Amino acid sequence: MIRLSTFTPALLLAAALGLSACGSTTGDRGLSGAGIGAAAGTALGAVTGLGIVEGALIGAGAGGLTGALTDEDTIDLGDPWWK
Repeated sequence: MIRLSTFTPALLLAAALGLSACGSTTGDRGLSGAGIGAAAGTALGAVTGLGIVEGALIGAGAGGLTGALTDEDTIDLGDPWWK
């Protein structure tokens, strides 16, 4: 049986990665970067013992800044798989 506390960070990370292609404006990239960073920080915080809230806050800050400070052409992963 899989424990919910073990499964939740992985589920959040998978959901965030699925939404990672969103954002052509600075605000969109900042928001999606914050979401991805929060999910990754939650998973990292749960694994390292830092705490999921602290990990989520650090990850959201780092991801949001990265998304807001990058240009659409700086990080070009190509067309999304659904297009």
